Amino acid sequence: MAPASTDPVHLPARVIIVHGFRANVDAHWFPWLRDALADRGVEATSVELPLPEAPNAADWEREVALALGTPDERTWIVGHSLGAVTSLRALAAQLGDWRLGGVVFVSGFTGTLDTLPDLDEYLAEEVDVERVADRIDTRVVIRSDDDTLVPPAASDALARRLSAEIRVQPGAGHFLEATGMTSLPVVLDALLQTRPAPRT
Repeated sequence: MAPASTDPVHLPARVIIVHGFRANVDAHWFPWLRDALADRGVEATSVELPLPEAPNAADWEREVALALGTPDERTWIVGHSLGAVTSLRALAAQLGDWRLGGVVFVSGFTGTLDTLPDLDEYLAEEVDVERVADRIDTRVVIRSDDDTLVPPAASDALARRLSAEIRVQPGAGHFLEATGMTSLPVVLDALLQTRPAPRT
């Protein structure tokens, strides 16, 4: 894979951060990322999603869509775990001829998981990832090699569907504050240094 390069056309002016199951806007590495982006002049917004312990798909997708507004090439989405699925569904529901600058999905996946049976109902509806991917200029999936909640193979499968670059952070588990993940430079690097993925 060719080395990443910085292209100002594709650097984000605005980043929407979408948390996952049982999380909130101030959990894990989200506050660190907001501050790091703000220090670089990038507007960063975390989406407050209702009932994170018992999420409703329609409610979460609506909140992401409201925060996102009309996608454009200077807007990026960072989604963690269930936040990746939710972001893709919100994008799939967008009308008109839109483009998005990029997505960075951390422990992202689609479809039900044996490790998270509580989310079977939420995840029952499929999303047309391939159609959405064609409208996203840069696509990055970040995973660990020891995630016990979202198996690495599930994140790899999402990356294939997105035709995304995969970046592996060894020993990071599910990227949770409880395991010491209160900053995540690999996400910041993906936002600021990656190059657009080839369009399919």
